[in-house]
Amino acid sequence: MEFDKKKYRQLFEQCTQEKRIKKSQQSFKVRLFLEKADFVKNAKEFISKAEHYLKATDYLKKGQYSDISATTIFFSLYHSLLAIAAKFGYESRNQECTFALIHYLIEEGKIEFDNSLLNKIAALEPKSDEETSVDIRERFQYGTEFKMDEELYNNMVNLAKEVIVIALL
Repeated sequence: MEFDKKKYRQLFEQCTQEKRIKKSQQSFKVRLFLEKADFVKNAKEFISKAEHYLKATDYLKKGQYSDISATTIFFSLYHSLLAIAAKFGYESRNQECTFALIHYLIEEGKIEFDNSLLNKIAALEPKSDEETSVDIRERFQYGTEFKMDEELYNNMVNLAKEVIVIALL
């Protein structure tokens, strides 16, 4: 699947304009220093939340609720992305805008995050045969399946762990 920089850039700009993504004002050096400390603190809190969701994922699987773990894995991934956004002073409460923001940060060379990895989480491009974590969450959350396949479960958990590591960098 080809990465469409223009599409993500437009979505990022639209989200910023509509204030679905907020950027801190950085006018004074002292304020900037304090804000950067706050950014790191916020990022750590999002990472803690991502790890919390992974612990819940394990708990759910042990209790035979692997279908529900699709949701906790997704939110572990999403909070890792929010941690990355927070490091740069961004705040987002909209999933699509968050994904566009991460693509923007990749495009600008501000983070080392492979687009193909991000496309495993969510993709704006036309759907391929490979399900994203969003697709998997929706399938299990809104569908009637009770058990996630072991291989899919392990792949999703490993993806969440990988993204947490990236968010920690």
